Amino acid sequence: MAEQTAKRTPSEQLARVMNTARLGAGALWRRMPFTTTTVALMLAIGIATGSLWHPVTGRPWYPQIAYGLPALAEGRWWTPVTSSLFAPSPLSYLPMAGGFALLVGFTEWRLGTRRTALVTVGGQLVGIVGATLALLAVRHTGWPWAVRLAEQLDVGFSAGALAAIAVASAVVRSPWRLRLRLALGVYLLVSSMYVGTLADLEQLVSTLVALPAGRALTRDRAPERSGGPSRREWRLLAVAGVVFIAVSTVVLWLMPSDGPLGSTAGVDESWLDVVVTLLLAGLLVGGLRKGRRTAWWWAVVIAGLNVALGLAVAMLVAVASALGQPATLEGVPLFVADRLVWAVLLVILLAGRQAFQTPSRRRLRRGGPGATDRETATGLLTRHGGGTLSWMSTWPANSWFLTADGQSYLAYQRHAGVAIGLGDPVGPPGSHASTVVEFARMAERSALVPCLFSVTSATAAATDGLGWQHVQVAEDTLVDLPGLTFTGKAWQNIRSAMNRAAKQGVSFRLVRLADEPRPVVERVRAISEEWVGDKGLPEMGFTLGGVDEALDPRVRVGLAQDAGGTLEGVTSWLPVYGGDGRVRGWTLDVMRRRQDGFRAVVEFLIASSCLAFQAEGAEFVSLSGAPLARTEDEGPVAGLQRVLDGLGAAMEPLYGFRSLHTFKAKFRPRYVPMYLSYRDEGDLPRIGVALTRAYLPDTRVRELVRLGYAPARTGSE
Repeated sequence: MAEQTAKRTPSEQLARVMNTARLGAGALWRRMPFTTTTVALMLAIGIATGSLWHPVTGRPWYPQIAYGLPALAEGRWWTPVTSSLFAPSPLSYLPMAGGFALLVGFTEWRLGTRRTALVTVGGQLVGIVGATLALLAVRHTGWPWAVRLAEQLDVGFSAGALAAIAVASAVVRSPWRLRLRLALGVYLLVSSMYVGTLADLEQLVSTLVALPAGRALTRDRAPERSGGPSRREWRLLAVAGVVFIAVSTVVLWLMPSDGPLGSTAGVDESWLDVVVTLLLAGLLVGGLRKGRRTAWWWAVVIAGLNVALGLAVAMLVAVASALGQPATLEGVPLFVADRLVWAVLLVILLAGRQAFQTPSRRRLRRGGPGATDRETATGLLTRHGGGTLSWMSTWPANSWFLTADGQSYLAYQRHAGVAIGLGDPVGPPGSHASTVVEFARMAERSALVPCLFSVTSATAAATDGLGWQHVQVAEDTLVDLPGLTFTGKAWQNIRSAMNRAAKQGVSFRLVRLADEPRPVVERVRAISEEWVGDKGLPEMGFTLGGVDEALDPRVRVGLAQDAGGTLEGVTSWLPVYGGDGRVRGWTLDVMRRRQDGFRAVVEFLIASSCLAFQAEGAEFVSLSGAPLARTEDEGPVAGLQRVLDGLGAAMEPLYGFRSLHTFKAKFRPRYVPMYLSYRDEGDLPRIGVALTRAYLPDTRVRELVRLGYAPARTGSE
């Protein structure tokens, strides 16, 4: 091949390059004909009229092709069409044509040509007409900004391009959907509030119409979404608020203008003030993005001080007016707008406070009487050992009750006036009953209702001595590793998954995620966020961990990657200590796969992990227990157990707990029942609310009712 290339003449090589370019352009036109045709027209008209090297605003025929209130008032109805293919200056062609190609091209790729053309052209017309009508309504109010814009003309296709991407955002996967919309919102608000050109107004109008219309226009492609913002989304909202403040500070400093809030030329911002603001914003963004409680507190304090300053100034102005000394209005709209931004950020921070529970590494969690810290709990667990859920008791969202002798602890969470103990107590053999007694006393002294969730039969029996009752809520699934070979007909599905992985070049690695390079961690996060976001359901917690928990150095993570390095799936395994620091088994926690990847990757990951742990000498792995799911070969049930079975059946279309339980049966596990222990039936309503809050801390009861109704309605139809 190299010899053939060398023998070609320069003219032949040039012809080959041109032919390749034509083929590439042809493929691009066939995939995105509307975008490529429009951009080509922009450039062709720019060349033909000379506007690619001379500003079109200086041409004598500019008023005949530009849109604006004067043009429509004089009957030049064609200007919304002719103006869309020009840019105001040669330098504007790059952002206009490039932005159009990027935004509209993406929309056409996702929505198709016909729908994209309709949305883009319609959005352009809506932006122009809407801005014109708005200026027509306010131009006689004496508002300097409105008066000035009512006399201006403009060109460009930016309103249509932003309308297109606003509609396309409805079909983007989570969490990119919210990221895209927040980026769009920050740009539009900063440009319209602090710059305020005619184009900014048109873009704002077109996008405000396109965003709510996007759901209807893409109903056949948009993923279903129910419930309120997840923890991740609350963090993104808070980050977007801080970014907006930082960007607006830079814009006010670099681009003083006469916008809708008045002139910003007099804003006294030194470069030092801007640098300090950006540094502070960077620190807050880094902490809020990770859900750090310390960053949340700082953000709340700063936002609160700004809001308080606004209220104090408002009171001073009111007092001055009452004393007959009216204050000047210069700078007041800008000041009020800034305070409103801080007020909105404060509301977001307070409304989403549950999303910012990640403690600082230096902070020791504090609880009620007998409280201890995570380090002490972890030390007791490694010393005495625990059950398959015991490592979850060390997660930072918990509190830890330490017995009087300092040898045992019980992890718990407080919700709705209930102290929910998580799993079996951890301590020396024979200490379970006394630990439960002390925990119950602590809860009652603190005016809390005590209960224990997902405990084994030994702990449930210990609570019987207190007069408590218990009911089965799940089943742990254990796979014994000694002698495990995956041979025989019963293991055919597992062998098929492993063979298919080998044929497709999918390999397995058992790693500590905390030691992996940052790109690997980000790919794991991306798979997890895609899985959670596209489910369209509230994000769960309590006994269900995520990537943050998988980053613990003592947690092992199984990764499945193809030959090209694409991450196909991930599982995380929590250690099960047997005492004296020895790990005797592993518990499955995170289980995620790429939506359009190797479908049997989870079976491959679990089987490969079992063999790896077997080689290390582990005794068993736990595939965890699915809530409200159990085998049905134990005869008839009655009372509360029947109610829980009915609840599990009702929630199956939403979360698939029973389907997950059935999936784990492929690994031929032995089943160990897990129980909820409680004082008496009078506590059950509050315990039910508390468990809902624990698993779904960011979801309102109204959303749960709606989620419960939707599947039933769909099934009946």
